[in-house]
Amino acid sequence: MRDRLHTHRLQSLTRGVTTVQDPEEAPEVRSSDPDDDYLIALASNTHSVLVSGDADLLELAGQIPVRTSAEFLAMIEFPDPDGI
Repeated sequence: MRDRLHTHRLQSLTRGVTTVQDPEEAPEVRSSDPDDDYLIALASNTHSVLVSGDADLLELAGQIPVRTSAEFLAMIEFPDPDGI
């Protein structure tokens, strides 16, 4: 039952997914880890929320849209798959 619920949620999250190219320009807000900057730029360019457990990204939560997975799941509602 639990696996079915996880599968349903994953399918809900991936429905309508669009792929985009990595941005070439650096973001306005920079991470203390330079390897994270492309993610910040990508989220900014696509008006998306970053979902991460990375401490360097999470410390920027007041400046960029970044959430832990638990915070993100709390923000969205999933359709109930047959009463699961």
